[in-house]
Amino acid sequence: MRGHLRTDDKPMRTVLVIDDNHAVGTALELVFALREIRTLVAYSPEDGLKRLEHEDIDLVVQDMNFTADTTSGEEGVKLFRDLRAQHPDLPIVLLTAWTHLETAVELVKAGAADYLAKPWDDHKLSATVENLLELSEATREIARVREERRKRRKALDAKYDLRGLIFASTATERVVELACQISRADIPVLIMGPNGAGKERIAEIIQANSAVKDGPFVTVNCGALPSELIEAELFGAEPGAYTGAPNRAREGRFEIADGGTLFLDEIGNLPLAGQAKLLRVLESGQFERLGSSKTRTTKVRVVSATNADIAAMIRDGRFREDLYYRLNVIELRLPPLAERRDDIIPLAEGGLAGKAVLDEGARAALVAHSWPGNVRELKNAIQRAALLCKDSLITAEDLGLAAIRTGNGRAAPAAEPDREMIETALSNARGVISQAAAELGLSRQALYRRMDKLGISAA
Repeated sequence: MRGHLRTDDKPMRTVLVIDDNHAVGTALELVFALREIRTLVAYSPEDGLKRLEHEDIDLVVQDMNFTADTTSGEEGVKLFRDLRAQHPDLPIVLLTAWTHLETAVELVKAGAADYLAKPWDDHKLSATVENLLELSEATREIARVREERRKRRKALDAKYDLRGLIFASTATERVVELACQISRADIPVLIMGPNGAGKERIAEIIQANSAVKDGPFVTVNCGALPSELIEAELFGAEPGAYTGAPNRAREGRFEIADGGTLFLDEIGNLPLAGQAKLLRVLESGQFERLGSSKTRTTKVRVVSATNADIAAMIRDGRFREDLYYRLNVIELRLPPLAERRDDIIPLAEGGLAGKAVLDEGARAALVAHSWPGNVRELKNAIQRAALLCKDSLITAEDLGLAAIRTGNGRAAPAAEPDREMIETALSNARGVISQAAAELGLSRQALYRRMDKLGISAA
């Protein structure tokens, strides 16, 4: 535990400066002290590595040369590699002279957080370090949250059958956890959510963990059937019960699903006559086939789903209020994919199944897209990109996603940023690469590669 506290009682952030010049160490101590940043100074690579073994360090600022008459930067390269090997997640800022600027750029591409040329600008240096410390703190918090989420997911996997569902978001986790929790209760469940969001997968999880898991799981898409056939589909029909009816008796889905689960998708499309019969089945377990007066019984767990505004349909007289309350004993709400963005990349990679990989631009485009078609749209986009990509590497262009609007009203491109966008971001960030990269939705390494491609100077 750190013994040094800021004025807000939070642990003081600590920067380790590794530089053989005592004047540099003293100057940086003064610069960082104004920002309530604790500074430790090591005057050799060996001393710096030892300090890291015993101190809780948030960021390293390192020189590129430590021996008199040496200007190659090789010592700095070795120190960087040693630091990266022992502390792979530690942000490292390089202090470099113009003579080894190219080397510093290459190290940034290899994972260094940023570089600053000597003599440095105090404001730019402070802004760079502050941004990196904040980013590092946020990254650690994200890592902590993800680790907690991973543990909860592992616990769910151990306790329940999740049917191979791929997810990483807290929103999906809550729905899945509740679905598992109520699965053994013999009560109707209504799953609300937009088309393509994965409602049927949630229904499968309910079935797989229910008391009737060994029984049939029967699905009916009420929105895909003509209204005149829905009743026959659900309850069965006798020969000649309706125009075009077969010459033999037909079992309905309630009979087929007896002893298991019946999943009624798009329940809002069920006509009023069918709603009345469904209500009776839910209340008594009894029904008649079309064209028959014989009462039959069934024991079925009903799970229904819809994307419709049932409340508005009830007001308009298009959906029975009493049926709604019978179906909605337990309600699960599955958010659209745009509201559970942590699911996007795992779902995309799961869909690829190792056949191709996503580059950084593609990953950024996937996360930025609005996904009006939800998981179904994502699946189709990934399948298409896997066919179109070269050398099994999927780029943003391969995805073919249209530009969307960000929260600030600006257009967010699916493809990589152009020269104007990069130069604007660099100007807004006063040359701080990490800040500019964050604004563009790129990693620092990806931004440097794009700058090299466009011939944009980092100086």
